[in-house]
This record gives sequence, structure tokens and C-alpha cells, in this order.
Amino acid sequence: MLLDFRRRFIVSTALTVPVLLLSPMVQGLLGFSIVFLGDEYLLFLLSSVIFFWGGAPFLRGFWEELRQRRPGMMTLVAIAITVAYVYSSAVVFGLKGRYFFWELVTLIDLMLFGHWIEMRSVLSASRALQKLAEMMPDRAYLIKDGALVEVEIADLKKGDVVLVRPGEKVPADGVVVKGSSFVDESILTGESRPVRKTVGAKVVGGSVNGEGVLEVEVTGTGEDSYLAKVLHLVRQAQETKSRTEGLADRSARWLTVLAIGVAVPTFIFWLYFGSDLVFAVERFVTVMVIACPHALGLAIPLVSAVSTSLAGQHGILIRNRVAFENARKVNTVVFDKTGTLTKGTFEVIGVFSFDDRYSEEDVLQIASSLERQSEHPIARGIVKKAEELGLDSLAVSEFESLRGEGIKGRLGGKIVHLLSRRALEEKRIGMPGRGNLPGVGTEVFVLVEDRPVGLIVLGDQVREQAKEAVDALKGIGVNCYMLTGDNEEIAKEVADRLGLDGYFAELMPHQKQEVLEALQREGQFVAMVGDGVNDAPALATADVGVAVGAGTDVAVETADVILVNSDPMDVVTLILLARATYKKMVQNLFWAVGYNLFTIPLAAGVLTKYGILVSPAIGALLMSLSTVIVAMNARSLRLPR
Repeated sequence: MLLDFRRRFIVSTALTVPVLLLSPMVQGLLGFSIVFLGDEYLLFLLSSVIFFWGGAPFLRGFWEELRQRRPGMMTLVAIAITVAYVYSSAVVFGLKGRYFFWELVTLIDLMLFGHWIEMRSVLSASRALQKLAEMMPDRAYLIKDGALVEVEIADLKKGDVVLVRPGEKVPADGVVVKGSSFVDESILTGESRPVRKTVGAKVVGGSVNGEGVLEVEVTGTGEDSYLAKVLHLVRQAQETKSRTEGLADRSARWLTVLAIGVAVPTFIFWLYFGSDLVFAVERFVTVMVIACPHALGLAIPLVSAVSTSLAGQHGILIRNRVAFENARKVNTVVFDKTGTLTKGTFEVIGVFSFDDRYSEEDVLQIASSLERQSEHPIARGIVKKAEELGLDSLAVSEFESLRGEGIKGRLGGKIVHLLSRRALEEKRIGMPGRGNLPGVGTEVFVLVEDRPVGLIVLGDQVREQAKEAVDALKGIGVNCYMLTGDNEEIAKEVADRLGLDGYFAELMPHQKQEVLEALQREGQFVAMVGDGVNDAPALATADVGVAVGAGTDVAVETADVILVNSDPMDVVTLILLARATYKKMVQNLFWAVGYNLFTIPLAAGVLTKYGILVSPAIGALLMSLSTVIVAMNARSLRLPR
């Protein structure tokens, strides 16, 4: 559609040049004359091409709005250009009157241009659904009669048992019947910490298996799978949001009613009260042509283009114009936790020694030397911290991954284990007290020859700008909440640290959507800020969906606005810019519609007895002046501080 509008605009504008040169009204205004045999027929031919081909989107849009009984911009434009074309064509072939070809073609050009620049900032929402579908693997390994058979995902049915190897995506929803492993469910929960799965545990299609081998009995495929249900929620929410109406459409509807409401009585009045048919038709056409929304057609798109450019310069990409326009009404912002308010990566937040023979650096060095052999997210956090401190890696031998417990290896002739708290409890190894450990986090105990010598605590760090953003939002009257798939304890700590108005923990994607719907039912106008696949239904449901640029393709494609720099402070900028943009739109509509409200009665001839009658030439000048004012006003938009 974007390419189509651009092509129609370029071709129609090129054909408009000779139309302007051949129009008697333009020649009279500029004081030149071009006359040759058949010039009016060439004018008619060129205008016909622009009307039928360049104006085709508006003629089709008129019928669509008529079918939906929602007259708007398309209806107003279609009626105006059709009346101008039919009347002007009749004049060419003998009816007494004036041509309106140049008003016709310039209106089409301006409307094509307006739609083109508007659509440049709008991407197709259907790409989000495509990205969601791509989360599922294409094929699976079915265990049949003791042998492995590679099959299409579509061929799986309930009760089938599939093999999921290390690093592979789980092909369908199911239950583990054999094996154990850690599974990355971040596409659902948003949390980077893998979840341990043993016999009897449920797994979801699209999640990623870790280092173990799993045999999974299929419980849900196709439309019954959880990811398919998430996709359905996104599609449903997007279809609902797509019916939202913009300010320009509402204004065009009222202007359509006004134009027709004045033009028809005008025609009837002059026809029956002392005038001939030609004069009555001319008054009718003049009213409709003056009602042509040249300025209205640019009032919103020009402001949108300027605000889109301003936003883009500050790392804010606007994909949905109407949602951005409505961002001025946001009174509640709901943040996803991981990757949005926090960095979404495991970082060491504390290292502790329980043995005088090992310093905190020794504990970290031992742990990082072992963890270099692992690809686990926790391992990357420990290794990163050791590298920041410049700690050398020790030689490791006999490395072994202990499924569901941790890892072990031999360093300097001693057996070293890195174990979770649960593993220590299962092995009944005594644990020192936590002392003054900083908050909550993931614990990794370091054991040398089965004796705990230290502890490393890792956590998801809060972004530096998060507290500043929350305070700034509260300062402009916006409530702040947090949604997370993480546990209650961690969620509460983050919420308290940031001073949020509330939080919701341990949520699945559909539950996040339900929270937003509940807030909306309470009368809140909600913006959702997230970065993961698990946020997609909520992003689509929110009045304004905002994705951080570092997020997944699905989140980005589902959102109305993208924060390229992943800075929570940009949410504040977004709302303030939306407020300033809407104010500028209202100013432009005042000029655009005010021109029509002033000139339509004059075009209808209400002051004829006083010798005041707006001619098409004067109407054209007023129309041009209105368009120039609208353009200048749009360019004056500035980013609020």
C-alpha cells in the first residue's frame, strides 16, 4: 500500500502540471494564456486519468465507509472529487459554467501525499503474527516402535511421544515422560533463568531444551497449543485496536455532514427561488469544492510526519499513528520487569567467603574457572564478573555437568562443586547463614572437597534510568505498575526499590493480558512496555503498546511504538510528545475546518443580496492560504522538555 500511494502520488503530480497550465482559472490568476484547438479535451483527458487512477483509493474507500456506515475522510474526498469531475466534464461537453479540474487534481495529489507520508511510519501488524508462528520448529522426532521417525509438526497428535535433544525447541505442548533437563521458557515468562524439568513436568511448544535429553508426550498441537492461543490473543487484540478512529476521520465525518447538509439545500434554494439551473448547479459545486479538505487532508499527516521525525531523532519509532495520538490520554503505564525495568541478564551482586583460607576473589576465581566450561546464563554472569576484576582462569580437568544440581571439576588436585541451594539440601550438606546478603537472587554455592567455602549471588540488575522514569511519570500524573513471570519475592523487591504503585508476579502471557483488561475496565488508559514474546498479547491489548528495541522481533512487531535505546525515560518523552502533537493537530484542524466553516456559507450565497459571493477563484486562494498555514504550524512542533 505504501508503494502504491507513492506511485499514484508521483504520477498524478506529474500529470497535474499540464492540468494547471491548461486551467482557465489558473491562467487568469497568474496572468497568462495557453489556447489551442482541443485544449479543453486534453484538460478533460488528463484530469480523467488523475480522477479514475489517482483517486481510485478514495473512491474505493468511500464504498467501504458507506458499507460500514462510518462516513469519514474517504467519503468527503470521494464526494468532492466526483462532484467536481462530473460537473467539469459536463462543462467541457456543453454545460454553461466553469472548470473545477485543477481543484480536483490538486486535492487528489494532496490526499495521496498525506496518506503516503502517514504510512511511511506505519508497519504491518501482521508481521507480528508471522514472527510468533516462526517460534515453532518445523519438524519433530517421533518415537515409534522404539525407532526415531522425523515428521512434520502438523503430523503430531495427542499421545505421541517425541524426543527433544539438547538445544532443540520443544515441538509441541506436552508432559515429560523420561529424562530431565533445564528448559528456557523465556518466550513465555520473559525470565532468563532456565526451569528444571523432570518426569511429570509440563513443557510448552517453542521453549528451548538445555543440555539434557527429554522424551515428551504430546498434549496439545496446532490450535490447541499454548503458543497458538497466544497468537490468537494477539490477532484478536490487534483487530480490535485497528477499529480505533483518529482525530482527522472524526473531523472529516462532521465536515461531510456539513458540506452535504449545506450543498443540497443550496441547490434546492437557488433552483426554486429566482435562479436558473446553471447558477444553482454552480453554487452546489462551489460549496462541495470549497468543502474539499485540502488543508484537512494535510492537517494530521503533516503533524504526524514532523512528530515521527522528532521522535525518531530521539530513538522513538512510531508504528501506529492512532495509538501514538492516543498516548496523550495514558494515565497508567505497566512495565514488564525483565529486560525493561531490569537489564534481563544475570550479574553478580555479591560474593561471600565462609572459609578464612579463601578470599572473596578466590571464591569467584574458582567458580569462574569451572563456569567457563558451561553455556548456562548463570555461568556467563560469573565469568563476566571475573573478567571485569582481571582474574585469571585456573586449569580445570574432569569437568562434569550434574543434571539438575550444578557442575563439578578438578582444580589444583581438589574436587570442586558449584551447587544450588536445593542441591545442598538434597545432599544434606550444612549451609552457613546468609548474613547481610543484598536482597534476593540466584545462589551458587562453591564447595571444595564437599565443604562449602563460599557463595556467589546473582541477580537481574535494575536499569539506571528506571527509577528516574517512574518518578517522572508520577510527576505528570501517571500510575506505574509492573508485570512479571518471576516469583513474588523478587517482584516485590524491584517494585519497592522503584516506588511502583503495584506489581503482579508469576504471570503467563494470557494472564498479563487479563491484568491489562482489568485495568481498562476500571477506566484506566493503559500503556504497556515490554520486550518479549510473553508480552505480545499484553502489548496488543494495551491502548498503547511500547516495545523496547532490545526485545524480541515479536514484541517489536506487535507494539505501536518502539524505544530504540531501551531507555525507560523515553516512555516519559513519548507521552509528553503525544500531548504536544495532539495539541498541534487540534490547532491545525482549527485552521483547516475553520476555513471551511467560514467559506461554505459564503459559497452557498447567503450574502448574495449584499453583493458578496465567493467565486471559485477566491475560494481557491483561501484554500491555498489555509494549506500554507497548516503546513507552517505543523513545522513549529517541538519536542517537550
